[in-house]
Amino acid sequence: MMAAVAVEGFGFQLGGPVTRPSLLSSRPSCPQGVSSLRCAIPRAALPQAGTRSLALAPKTAVQASSSSSSSASKGFSIDFQLIAYFALWYLGNYYYNITNKLALKAAGGAAGFPLTIATLQLGVGCLYALFLWAAPDARKLPSTTKDDLVKIVPVAFCSAAAHSFSVFALSAGAVSFGQIVKAAEPAFAALLGVTLYQKKVSKGKWLCLIPVIGGVVLASVKELDFAWSALITACLANLFAAFKGQENQKLMTTPGIKDRLGNVGNQFAITMILSFLISLPVMILKEGSKWGEFCTIWATNPVVSFNLIASGLWFYGYNELATMTIKKTNAVTQSVANTAKRVIVIIGVAIVLQESLDPIKLLGCAIGIGGVFLYSVIDMIFPPKDSKQVSAGK
Repeated sequence: MMAAVAVEGFGFQLGGPVTRPSLLSSRPSCPQGVSSLRCAIPRAALPQAGTRSLALAPKTAVQASSSSSSSASKGFSIDFQLIAYFALWYLGNYYYNITNKLALKAAGGAAGFPLTIATLQLGVGCLYALFLWAAPDARKLPSTTKDDLVKIVPVAFCSAAAHSFSVFALSAGAVSFGQIVKAAEPAFAALLGVTLYQKKVSKGKWLCLIPVIGGVVLASVKELDFAWSALITACLANLFAAFKGQENQKLMTTPGIKDRLGNVGNQFAITMILSFLISLPVMILKEGSKWGEFCTIWATNPVVSFNLIASGLWFYGYNELATMTIKKTNAVTQSVANTAKRVIVIIGVAIVLQESLDPIKLLGCAIGIGGVFLYSVIDMIFPPKDSKQVSAGK
């Protein structure tokens, strides 16, 4: 009975003498090592290239499974390069603030040589940039033109001023206080953008400036090492940093300048070299008469010489890494990263340098930095109506 069913299944007729179709009558006997089921299937039922297609079927399944597993692994991939950028950026900023403060204190603080130290820090960065261009296979020279350099000068001037005022602020007061004031930079950027660069700022961002400014004021009330000179120069550093951001945006709109610069490192190196050349005559004019005294301190006090060189290298490194990190991340990640960096630097440096961490000062710090974070993301949480209308018009 089972034989009859099997035969019927392969197209044989029942109810009479069993006759094999002519297609199977010439079928050779099953070779050794080949399954009997394979030999039992009529050749007409197989595709033209049956052996090949049957062999490809499991291979395709394997490929599909491997591709799905690889795509799954891609979904859980970790960008170790980006993690390294973040770690070195934070580490560089942290050690820059420590070594910079140690060099300033050893050289006499605000009454010593803050402008000389700020200028020589830029000089150390210039030497490092020149080394990278001279070293084989380290960094390719940019192909910038004379007009490109002229257009970079405003960015370099603002960068030099922001750095010099920032160093003076850190020499006149606590590093933690200077960092809290510098966190208010978005307020200066907003005012500057609206008044001089015809930029629009949403109502949400204006409201976020209230906790930013309030936090700075609250932190200033309980600052044991408060000095008006530190507050004013930190605000001037914010002002020139805001100018630098606006001028840099204008610079990047120059046709072909990105290709001629080559990479972010070259742009930062050229900006630093021009900043050093701009700062040099100002340093000579302001502190040149005390140059002999500074040279004596440099030769006799290793705290000044070591920390000045170290702070110059840290300053160059963390700024370049910050630019590379920002280019690899989105706006929200940048905001979180900047917020976390400020918290780490303020608390970490205050602990190392034994600066005051009064609860009111910490509360002001938290309110101010929280306001800066909200300022950075408020337009993504509540998109302004004007931007919707513009996008709809486009």
